[in-house]
Amino acid sequence: MKVKILARNPDDYVRETKFDIQRVPRNYDPTLHPFEVSREYTRALNATKLERVFAKPFLASLDGHRDGVNCMAKHTKSLSTLLSGSCDGEVKVWDLTKRECVRTLQAHEGFVRGMVVRYCGTSFFTAGDDKTIKQWKMEAPGYGEEEEPLNTILGKTVFTGLDHHQKDGVFATCGQQVDIWDEQRSSPIRSFTWGVDSFSSVRFNPVETELLASCASDRSIVLYDMREAAPLKKVIMTMRSNTLCWNPMEAYYFTCSNEDYNLYTYDMRILDRPVTVHMDHVSAVLDVDYSPTGKEFVSASFDKTIRIFPKAGGHSREVYHTKRMQHVICIKWSADNKYILSGSDEMNIRLWKANAAEKLGVLAPRERQAANYSQKLKEKFQHHPQIRRIAHHRHLPKSIYHQTKELRTMKEARRRKERNVRKHSKPGTVPVVSEREKHVVTVVK
Repeated sequence: MKVKILARNPDDYVRETKFDIQRVPRNYDPTLHPFEVSREYTRALNATKLERVFAKPFLASLDGHRDGVNCMAKHTKSLSTLLSGSCDGEVKVWDLTKRECVRTLQAHEGFVRGMVVRYCGTSFFTAGDDKTIKQWKMEAPGYGEEEEPLNTILGKTVFTGLDHHQKDGVFATCGQQVDIWDEQRSSPIRSFTWGVDSFSSVRFNPVETELLASCASDRSIVLYDMREAAPLKKVIMTMRSNTLCWNPMEAYYFTCSNEDYNLYTYDMRILDRPVTVHMDHVSAVLDVDYSPTGKEFVSASFDKTIRIFPKAGGHSREVYHTKRMQHVICIKWSADNKYILSGSDEMNIRLWKANAAEKLGVLAPRERQAANYSQKLKEKFQHHPQIRRIAHHRHLPKSIYHQTKELRTMKEARRRKERNVRKHSKPGTVPVVSEREKHVVTVVK
């Protein structure tokens, strides 16, 4: 005779002390939870809808400039400090926590072309149309003191860009040539030229600090090593690049903003073709800046929008715009990975959230847990048609919507024509050129 009894081991559910975590028995057998996937799908759909409901990226507008904002600089030590330079030669220092201007100085006559904070954060440099480079104290002058630069260097030509070394008292400028300067000297310690009229941007590599790159007017991007006497190599593209930015985490990658509405991410070791072509803008891209994590970057365009791209994604995950914002000239991603700052033609600096639906402020543990759970659900179901449609949908200004449509039609027509020509030509006479190879003319070493 068999007798069935319930047998339980107290070790499975009884706590040894009152401070132990309660043990909850749970059966993970999927056959006992037949509606788990459908329940999670519903939660993921609701989380995606709520994300779009709470997506309010615009935080504040910093006004005070009397001309278009032409360049900005992040403080190397302080998250709450921002510097901006305008087209009338005025430089302003902003406190982002109070959202107000704490200092104004007339730095140059004409445009402020470049601005950078020294690596120690005690001073900053500005370059302008009046052919001068000036070094200023970061602290405001005391009562009764005059606002005067610590140092002034008079150059022979107009400077169009400026960047500082990460560890040494060395900075680089660009104009008719790329110059390397020592802070203690009034003449450049090294100059690089490569048969080019002018350069628009110069950037030091954040990791290999002796390396730098610049964008030139002959549609090329040139790489230099400060220890060498001549430039290393350059890649010539079909259209001119405006600015470039190095990836702070994988510093052999850099992204350049181009006049042909695209951005190109290159591996500096292989310049024959870009690693990724980032498309979505409908006008020239004027500036680009990476997030401190190196996973994303933000671009500013002449089409009055800001777009956030994944570093390996061909299309943007987010687009920001307002009715009043005009051509966006400069862009910065804050060092805490939370905010984006944009400077535009109509004299305003705007503060945006890097993640449009993120809740700012202190989160309770349960709130943080719920947000993480929702994020994982969205990632799990991101390829489902309905969730993908809601997550990717963005309202665009009418003009940009129609321009996007027109560009898509033009691209499709070119593709169709090329396909027809290839179909009616001798095999092999019309080669297939990939999108990445189309835009590179040649690499010169």
